[in-house]
Amino acid sequence: MGRTSFRLSRLCAPGQKHRATHLPSLLIVSNKVSNIIVIGGGAAGFFGAITCAQSSPQSQVILLEAGQQPLSKVRISGGGRCNVTHGCFEPARLVQSYPRGGRELRGAFSRFQAQNTVDWFTQQGVQLKTEADGRMFPVTDDSATIVDCLIDAAQSAGVKLRIGTKVVGLNPLKTTHNSPGFAITLKSGEVLQGDRLLIATGSNPSGYHWAKALGHTVIPPVPSLFTFNVSDPRLQDLAGVSVTEARVKLPEPRLEQIGPLLVTHWGLSGPAILKLSAWGARFLYDSHYQTALTINWLPQYNPENLRKELLQVKSQLPQRSVAANCPVMLPRRLWHQLIQFLGIDEQKRWAEVSNKQINQLVRELTQGQYQIRGKGVFKEEFVTCGGVDLQEVNFKTMESRCCPGLYFAGEVLNIDGVTGGFNFQSAWTTGWLAGQAMGQ
Repeated sequence: MGRTSFRLSRLCAPGQKHRATHLPSLLIVSNKVSNIIVIGGGAAGFFGAITCAQSSPQSQVILLEAGQQPLSKVRISGGGRCNVTHGCFEPARLVQSYPRGGRELRGAFSRFQAQNTVDWFTQQGVQLKTEADGRMFPVTDDSATIVDCLIDAAQSAGVKLRIGTKVVGLNPLKTTHNSPGFAITLKSGEVLQGDRLLIATGSNPSGYHWAKALGHTVIPPVPSLFTFNVSDPRLQDLAGVSVTEARVKLPEPRLEQIGPLLVTHWGLSGPAILKLSAWGARFLYDSHYQTALTINWLPQYNPENLRKELLQVKSQLPQRSVAANCPVMLPRRLWHQLIQFLGIDEQKRWAEVSNKQINQLVRELTQGQYQIRGKGVFKEEFVTCGGVDLQEVNFKTMESRCCPGLYFAGEVLNIDGVTGGFNFQSAWTTGWLAGQAMGQ
């Protein structure tokens, strides 16, 4: 029986209808040729398939994607620009941006880290640029550059991509030589046979289902990287106001972050909030997204120094109005809201502000108490906390410790990073490690 192949780039033309193309109902593999099957056409799946095909040209690598468009998350990430990775090239520092999986990724990043990602795309003719906050994008500012690069690289390496191909059954095979093997049943009824299998299905529940069926423990997935719904008079009419540096803290010990904060129509966003939502994902889920939030709008001050600063203004500018003379670096609209909340009239002069009001102002600026009333969304990212238990995976090869010949990469694992390109980096790294190992 002959094998069917096709150009990957033609499959991905926008708006083009895709013709169903079927491989034979059963792939018979000789002793010299391996069949390697990848389930999931996202960043990790593509990178794993490409790496495997490049490292083992004699193998047949088949990439199965259930949807009609591969790399869908890559296409929309970073507002359509694709935040490929982060400009942190020290593995020990890089792992600090992963609420879950950092320890396991430490060794993995020693083999393939952000610099390797930059080098790989450079070799493919794609130049990346680093922005002020460390995020790295293609110089074109267009995610299609990354999508096309991955599709072209897969095509050049000989990867067979099959879109609109849903897996409905997955079973390990028994072989005469006790070597691993898998039978993959497709929705069409077709059965594929593979020697090695990579599950890179992201947060799609199907990946967790197959992992469990093959003996793995799956940590229940919950949302990570989201904004906070906060309804409070202090934030009313402040949508669009941002603070360069604020410290935000949840009740559970050690759950705090510092960074830019943005007031929105529904509450709070910005890097500080998104990072806090990632590190506090489990706590927030268990709290049903109803919990207290402490905001320090001026983390560069300790309360005593801030009190001295306010008293000094009261002493030196006694006849100036409180509203028009904010002594700290704070957006004017936010300052007005906070003093109004404390009952300080905008026309009041500093000389008329009591020591009690000074103390209240210090507490409000450094220990303001707000109430989170729900979880918002972060449109540029949709990340989950949870997935395949990392203790059941060998991070030198990404092979399962429960099922020989089975590999994992990407977000199907219990790995998640904060915003800034870190989630894609873990996808590239785990995909590369899996691809290298499967090709050997």
